[in-house]
Amino acid sequence: MTCREFAEFIADYLSGDLAPDVRAGFEAHLAVCANCQKYLLIYRDTSELGRHAFDARGDSLPGDVPADLVEAILAARRRSR
Repeated sequence: MTCREFAEFIADYLSGDLAPDVRAGFEAHLAVCANCQKYLLIYRDTSELGRHAFDARGDSLPGDVPADLVEAILAARRRSR
């Protein structure tokens, strides 16, 4: 497997959707390619951050944010759905 193929299969690898033979090739390449090892870690971290980017847990606004700005943003979000 090449680095380019590795990048094409990374999402399926992380979701467990690779066929066993493709997974074996992916993992064999991963075992010897330091660049793809780094890429996998960064991809994993980025995916995790993306999943939590809009979590509302504990989020609060600073006191100096104008209320009309907050309302405009919320209205725009409602329109885009």
